[in-house]
Amino acid sequence: MHLSLPAFEYKVKKQEKGLYIYDIIRKKYVLLTPEEWVRQHFIHYLIHYKNYAPALVAIEREIDVYGLKKRFDIVCYDRQGKPYLIVECKAASVPLSQQVFDQVFGYNLTLAARYVVVTNGRVHLCGYTNEERIFCFLEDIPDFK
Repeated sequence: MHLSLPAFEYKVKKQEKGLYIYDIIRKKYVLLTPEEWVRQHFIHYLIHYKNYAPALVAIEREIDVYGLKKRFDIVCYDRQGKPYLIVECKAASVPLSQQVFDQVFGYNLTLAARYVVVTNGRVHLCGYTNEERIFCFLEDIPDFK
């Protein structure tokens, strides 16, 4: 399925369980699922178009959310090591519903990232919670500063 993210050069290899794509952050091949296809495109977009430093990007790490073990898709940290941007990726065929926002907001209760992004590779929604605890959408994903 076509994504609204820039194309990038990627390495793919075929193994017993299917196709694997090289992840430049985890520095290994990972199973190429529809969600992984979106995640890899978004990683490259953040690094090459939004100037996020690869060393400050974490992929699929486990966190504790009220006693439950969860795994976020992408978290970008600021230069002080604090979560700056959290991204929840879905396959291109998955609509960005309230349930998707609830999922990433749950992760962000633990992480407290400044910005929240949900994407299915075709639509990207980004925003932040203001002082009145109201979620405000942004027109674009913020550049790394």
